[in-house]
Amino acid sequence: MKKHVHTAHAPFPTPLGDLLLAATPQGLSGAWFVDGQKGSPDGADWGPPTPGHPLLAEAARQLSDYFAGRRTHFDLPLDLSRGTPFQQAVWRALLGIAGGQSQSYTQVAERIGRPAAVRAVGTAVGANPLSIIVPCHRVLGRGGALTGYAGGLARKAALLRIEGWAVDAPVDGDAPGAASRPRRAAP
Repeated sequence: MKKHVHTAHAPFPTPLGDLLLAATPQGLSGAWFVDGQKGSPDGADWGPPTPGHPLLAEAARQLSDYFAGRRTHFDLPLDLSRGTPFQQAVWRALLGIAGGQSQSYTQVAERIGRPAAVRAVGTAVGANPLSIIVPCHRVLGRGGALTGYAGGLARKAALLRIEGWAVDAPVDGDAPGAASRPRRAAP
């Protein structure tokens, strides 16, 4: 993945920890949990935050709606250009997983026409620069197992709960065992 270059950035507080939002002229280019997310950029040399940026403000509004349970889909211009062509294909496929739904890594590999690339899909999912907005938390392991999330499995479980899943895992603290399987909550 290419080094992240952006024109605006700002922190955004969420119930699961602060997100660092970043944008380029092409669209929203980053949404990383500040603490505990693998692959998040070191923003130390990014200069002062730009919280008044219109796209960042709109992203913050839509994320607030998401955490309040009023939104499962985001309507924002995205800049996925920092990924490789393969990563971009995976990230676009993730955008097709509707709120309240899930897919396995195998299903994502099949959707992009690369059924033998399941492990590479997992790596690309883990490199997603737009947590929550590009819904990598909706990708589950074989048999629906709760596996892998750059922001931590406890956050993944919490995001799935927001979307109506019953997940046998803590919201914070220790991660669930690999046998934990989300299931649709009873109405």
